[in-house]
Amino acid sequence: MNSVKSTTFKLMSKILIVLLGVSSAASVASEWSKTELFYQHGKLVTPNFAGGGEYATTVITFQHASGWKYGDNFFFIDYLNDSNSDGFDDGNFYGEIYLHFSASKIFDTKMPSDIIKDLGMVMGVNADADANVMKYLPGIRISWDLPGFAFLNSDITAYIDDSDGLRAGTANAPMEEDSFMVDVSFGYPFSIGEYDFSIEGHMEYIDERKNELDDTVHSWFLAQPQVRLDIGKALANKPDTVFAGIKWQYWKNKLGEKNTDENVIMALIVWRL
Repeated sequence: MNSVKSTTFKLMSKILIVLLGVSSAASVASEWSKTELFYQHGKLVTPNFAGGGEYATTVITFQHASGWKYGDNFFFIDYLNDSNSDGFDDGNFYGEIYLHFSASKIFDTKMPSDIIKDLGMVMGVNADADANVMKYLPGIRISWDLPGFAFLNSDITAYIDDSDGLRAGTANAPMEEDSFMVDVSFGYPFSIGEYDFSIEGHMEYIDERKNELDDTVHSWFLAQPQVRLDIGKALANKPDTVFAGIKWQYWKNKLGEKNTDENVIMALIVWRL
């Protein structure tokens, strides 16, 4: 096993250990829990620094969210595989985890504002196996109480790089200066006649920074809303089991490369486990 593959294996092992630990703890002490498996397919953009082009890509996502006595947890891990053997997203793993500590739960109090449901601290970790990237995202979360939304959260966090960079291998992404992120996540269920739908996903902005080569990593905006139909209920009278729909992925300055923009509709199937 070469050094790059060894580093990738070690990184993904750490991620999986953390995710399994959170999942196991959540299953024991959770107030609520939701675990889903996603299949997504569409033509994604490869940035010019990785060769450029657009290629049919399959993304398999394992996602878990749960609430507990003092807050809630969320994580996902993606497996990405495109149709071009160029080393970019060829069997790559990418994961994120967020631990949220709720002020209303910890202090057993109600927020003074009618539109703010909760305030809290959040700690996130983002990791990419292929590029050997590790980011830490400590910050705050505002949970909004707006009509119709199952949830609506705003996260404002630092974006701290803890990657090994090029010193650990030329296949790695260069180390970057620290930055900040603003993220909005949402879920909005609705019905049309007997059919149940939801619009859910997130939007993020990550600010500009420099990397170790003194190149500018441009600020980016990423939106990933999805529209789902509860086909389990519609076809077999088994609600909350299988969903189908589309995911719209819009990424301005993808991975920090200026003028590399992604705008794609992906097919989406979701199994709730």
